[in-house]
Amino acid sequence: MKFLIAAVFAGMTAVSAYGADDCAAQAAEKKLAGAAKNSFMKKCMADAQGAGANACEATADQKKLAGAARTSFLKKCAADAKANDATASCEAAAAEKKLAGAAKTSFLKKCVADAQAAQ
Repeated sequence: MKFLIAAVFAGMTAVSAYGADDCAAQAAEKKLAGAAKNSFMKKCMADAQGAGANACEATADQKKLAGAARTSFLKKCAADAKANDATASCEAAAAEKKLAGAAKTSFLKKCVADAQAAQ
């Protein structure tokens, strides 16, 4: 059972990271910059996140959860997916800015906190 949960979260993380890379690639292809790029990235990541919600539902169905247990699981799963999406998006932004070391760590910490506060 723990393996199943770990596999689902690993899959969601991979989808999130792929989604961030895919969104960044699409933004670069469209030659977006500044506010237009930020807006596009937010929408693209939100669209990619919708796939994560379906994974949470599928896992809850596999576990045959119902009632309060299902609600609690879906809430936690969605929160974990949002945290993974925020982290992936911030990682992509840090890579784009070519940050390393303490500057990258500081940027990621602030970026993730800002992203979670915005949601």
